[in-house]
Amino acid sequence: MREEEQGEVNSMKFELGKTVATTGVHCKMQEDKGFDSFVKRSLERYSNCDWGDTCEEDKLENEKSLKNGERILAVYEHGDDTIWIITEWDRSVTTILFPSEY
Repeated sequence: MREEEQGEVNSMKFELGKTVATTGVHCKMQEDKGFDSFVKRSLERYSNCDWGDTCEEDKLENEKSLKNGERILAVYEHGDDTIWIITEWDRSVTTILFPSEY
């Protein structure tokens, strides 16, 4: 995995820890500026508890996880691209990945 720069988000609702992206996501961000913007917007939304295209059941689980200290997972779609953003239960790391990389 390669570390991605994380901009400071003043209204962040929970700790992201170290933010990383898988090699697949990182490479596509380098090659496709539109995808790069999509990933950065998705991470900002995620840090503000906007769970994107996550199903309703998982959105409710994320809200519980914020209070209970469990893992948080959200889905974001843009055209043919889907990414997952996952923050570990201890808030030590947030990973951006393609579902096929899970």
